[in-house]
Amino acid sequence: MHIQTPLPPGFEHGAFTFAQALAAGVSAKRLRSRDVEHPFWGVCVAAGSVVDLNDRCRAIQQRMPAGAFFSHATAARLHGMPLPADLEVDPLIHVTVLDPDRSLRAVGVVGHRVADRPGVRSVAGLSVLEPIVAWCQLASVLELNDLVAAGDHLLRAELGVATASEIAAQVVQYAGHRGSLRLRAAAALIRPRVESRRETFLRLFLLVCGFPKPETNVYIPLPAGKRRARGDLVYLRYKVLVEYDGEQHRIDDAQYNRDAERLHDVREAGWLVITVRKGSSKEWVRDAVNVALRSRGWRP
Repeated sequence: MHIQTPLPPGFEHGAFTFAQALAAGVSAKRLRSRDVEHPFWGVCVAAGSVVDLNDRCRAIQQRMPAGAFFSHATAARLHGMPLPADLEVDPLIHVTVLDPDRSLRAVGVVGHRVADRPGVRSVAGLSVLEPIVAWCQLASVLELNDLVAAGDHLLRAELGVATASEIAAQVVQYAGHRGSLRLRAAAALIRPRVESRRETFLRLFLLVCGFPKPETNVYIPLPAGKRRARGDLVYLRYKVLVEYDGEQHRIDDAQYNRDAERLHDVREAGWLVITVRKGSSKEWVRDAVNVALRSRGWRP
């Protein structure tokens, strides 16, 4: 049985370049062994160690010149922005370099080049474009609703990513770029405290239907002694609540019970509650909200 020669210290884990290994005395034959994989030309990793986007970015980072960073949809994914399914699994990695470096060329990599270095931050040890700028870049590839959903994510206070004024300022600077008109439209529609893409899509659908703008994830006034309740899309003036019931609520028993108790208390306080699920038809949602709002005095 052939026993592989151990790799030198520092090469057993993580990514390294072919050239680094040769300089450390590792033979080319050893680097072609089954326990070493090559996710990109000239880059080596331990077999089976590249399983997600972060791993692939760490691998290609070995070939990135000083000052280069991850950008566009790759940066958005690394920042955790919710994206359409095709981008969530997109194998391409976007890398931006600074002049005078040449755009990085490799299978599975989309190279970009800029004259001036924008804001960059470290995400899990990776150099990643600032989230607001990455969101602006998405305007060239996303439809409006998807762009708004990603923008809503930026405004989640618990993440501490961005403020509305910071986003507005960056949108102004982005004028003239591809997708800038869509970006302006999206910036006008994003809202704080939105917790999922589905909530965003539901809110935008209500606006398309001509209904008033709902408050997003605000507390609902309840009688003394009742636990505070927060609703997804809240019409405080009309005491109408539109809730999106995500799948996680049904598979988490504790969350499911809390939601059931919360909505019971809301109804007891005189609110009309409309629960929307993934399979709810647009026609049903439109009609249900229309009837509820009109019954409480709303007139278009």
